[in-house]
Amino acid sequence: MTATYTFDVVSTIDGFGSYGGGGDWGGYWGKQGPEFLDHRLAQYEAEQRMVLGAHTYREFVELLGASTDELDPINARMVNLPTTVVSTTLQGPLDWPNAAVVSGDAVDIVARLKEESDVPLRSHGSLSMNRALMAAGLVDRVQVTLFPVISGQTGTDPIFAGSADFDLELLESWTFDGHTQELTYRPTVHG
Repeated sequence: MTATYTFDVVSTIDGFGSYGGGGDWGGYWGKQGPEFLDHRLAQYEAEQRMVLGAHTYREFVELLGASTDELDPINARMVNLPTTVVSTTLQGPLDWPNAAVVSGDAVDIVARLKEESDVPLRSHGSLSMNRALMAAGLVDRVQVTLFPVISGQTGTDPIFAGSADFDLELLESWTFDGHTQELTYRPTVHG
């Protein structure tokens, strides 16, 4: 049985995955509400394995740390999930509970994980890695959570910049707190 792989990303309406320039947006651009947070926690409470690229792993460690003592329930759960960090530069042991680094090509590693895993795989962020995995046909679901902001001046990390072209089949859609949308698609390379 092949495990399902979900590329999970949060985005502005104009397609940015984060913000820079010392902006005052705050987490989730300050637009998270109780319905969204409850839904997000339920997603991370399910049994699964996280798959992160080295850059996203480093950002998470810097932002969240290795201890779950001060974290909100969503981030505490994410930190404690079994995690595979795909990297050609990092070496273990990693300063993150239940995380192991696997060196090599992300396409080969994730193809193997999909064949061997008994639980679904989820990758949050890790943009360049997930663009490569999409091009290789290894991403089963793209879950985009759209926050009601445009960050044309402060946005960094355009999510799909340089990506192949894809057709998307809508599998699920949700609206939380009257303004945040989560859209889950099945991607197929266009052409």
